[in-house]
Amino acid sequence: MAKLSLFDRRRRRVRTALKAYSGGRPRLSVHRSGRHMYAQIIDDVGGRTLASASTLVKGAKGPGATVESAAKVGAALAEAAKKAGVTAVVFDRGGFLFHGRVKALAEAAREGGLEF
Repeated sequence: MAKLSLFDRRRRRVRTALKAYSGGRPRLSVHRSGRHMYAQIIDDVGGRTLASASTLVKGAKGPGATVESAAKVGAALAEAAKKAGVTAVVFDRGGFLFHGRVKALAEAAREGGLEF
């Protein structure tokens, strides 16, 4: 078996912990690239995406790799979740540290009405 990177080890550790206390709630998964932020709410039981948001939306101005744009993605995701009827989720930060853009997205989603 190949040795896992620190990122992959952290991602596995986070996902394993989430499964232990999720209680059947959907998962808010975050991905951060060098240029953009992506977030989606996933129903793991049904295996489908309930809501999603990213900095790739049409008409988005400015760079996508900023704390401000991450906060906009969090607010947009909270709005999409309300339309889908989702109020409580578990936050899956993947292998990313809860810092900077990931933290800004999470705080904006909480302010938008998501509970986690």
